[in-house]
Amino acid sequence: MRIAIANQKGGVGKTTTAINLATALAATGRRVLLLDMDAQGNASTGLGIDRRSRTRSIYDVLLGDASIAEATMATAVPGLSLVPSTAALAGAEVELVGLDRRNRRLADALAAAPAYDFVLTDCPPSLGLLTLNALIAAARVLVPLQCEFFALEGLSHLLSTIEHVRAGPNPHLRLLGVVLTMADRRNRLSEAVAADVRAVMGAEVFATAIPRNVRLSEAPSHGLPALVYDMRCLGSAAYIELAKEVLERTARTGEMVDA
Repeated sequence: MRIAIANQKGGVGKTTTAINLATALAATGRRVLLLDMDAQGNASTGLGIDRRSRTRSIYDVLLGDASIAEATMATAVPGLSLVPSTAALAGAEVELVGLDRRNRRLADALAAAPAYDFVLTDCPPSLGLLTLNALIAAARVLVPLQCEFFALEGLSHLLSTIEHVRAGPNPHLRLLGVVLTMADRRNRLSEAVAADVRAVMGAEVFATAIPRNVRLSEAPSHGLPALVYDMRCLGSAAYIELAKEVLERTARTGEMVDA
């Protein structure tokens, strides 16, 4: 199953979700590949991949200079592999414009890649060509949504983009769900936003909400997923529950493999 983790807003927990959901899925015995499609490379850093060791990256894959297999690196998490990102990816949108099948470069690369149970893509905070490549290559979209006042602002734009992709290049694309992040039950605004999102999106919202948690913030500085850094913290427990929901939702459709 290919899942794009997307939201054009920055700071909503996309990378934290990508790292820890990938780790939780790998812990169930699944073979998981994480694609770091953000030029900041935070998912790569958060998994302990030193920048100097990233000799091949998703940038090389998109430009056709390396295959997925050639760019894939092992991580410290059993069952979890990574195609890292480098700063070169910042110029990829401009370079892709002049290439054939510019919207399908990632889909084409994945078509020739080894089989994984899950391929997760950490998308950049925009709806540009890189995110479009991820959406065209994906079967499902998972949207992290921060519990703040402007949470729903921009969500309609993302949902419209998903519908646009479905109507054209990828008719198989569906919303896997919305996961509420940075939730704080002690904060009335956070609770009110969560209630509003659930009222609007209904069953599309995962039952599990990711809490504000210091250990989630600390873990990347140690190059570790929170589930490895502190498996007993509230954030880790939430991602384990989210992984269970993801497995349930994908199993219901009988689509445990790539679309």
